[in-house]
Amino acid sequence: MPELPEVETVRRTLAPVVEGRTIAAASFAWPRTCVGDPCATQARLTGQRIERLERYGKYLVFHLRSDGRSSLLVVHLRMTGNLLVNGAPGEHTRASMTLDDGTAVVYQDIRKFGRWQWSERLPARLAALGPEPLEIGRDEFTARLRSRRARLKALLLDQEFLRGLGNIYADEALFRARLHPLRMGIGVGPRKARDLHGAIQAVLRDAIDAGGTSIRDYRDSRGAEGGFQHRIRIYGRDGEPCVNCGTLVRRVIVAQRSTHFCPRCQRR
Repeated sequence: MPELPEVETVRRTLAPVVEGRTIAAASFAWPRTCVGDPCATQARLTGQRIERLERYGKYLVFHLRSDGRSSLLVVHLRMTGNLLVNGAPGEHTRASMTLDDGTAVVYQDIRKFGRWQWSERLPARLAALGPEPLEIGRDEFTARLRSRRARLKALLLDQEFLRGLGNIYADEALFRARLHPLRMGIGVGPRKARDLHGAIQAVLRDAIDAGGTSIRDYRDSRGAEGGFQHRIRIYGRDGEPCVNCGTLVRRVIVAQRSTHFCPRCQRR
């Protein structure tokens, strides 16, 4: 599933194409991609000017304006969604927008889990999400972390704790901070909490700089793969030697997700 770095990369590659343009037409080839009535949503999107494209956690938020009124188009890529500039329509095309300069933004989604939603304001499920991990201060993060009776890996995956983190970057951040994924948040001391705060922000910035991680389906809006998969230190490396100490990396299940750690570097 695209996580914060992948969605941010899509935003950065797509924003110069769409910002300032007007939506000339919109369509849904797979009606369930649309939250609400597809025909009504197509009509609402047509004629809207895209003022700004924002990332909100793992969501893309198109800020729209027409006839002096503001609205939003919220896009969640989910597991296999891709927004491609002038992408060729095909069997996996679920939605598309044509802009006033003739540019097409084509939404491809093999597994059909992604969603588009037009709304007059930020939907409640987004408003309930936690802080942005690249913006939260160290002291606030430490206080939030040390107040929670939850395992660190499960906590980092909780979008109400922080919005945007997923499986890959939670594992990578815990490894950099030398924290065991099964450790409880409330049991992390202030120094290690600060280490984790710094590790989260560092790994996210490194992944954004690399254009995200392409393990399966992810591509940016130009169709290019990311490069962070070549820099991964712990995720998916179970049975391989730890890059720091040579101990074999272990895999466990936490919050129904595969979790990778070094039993020597990340003592419980």
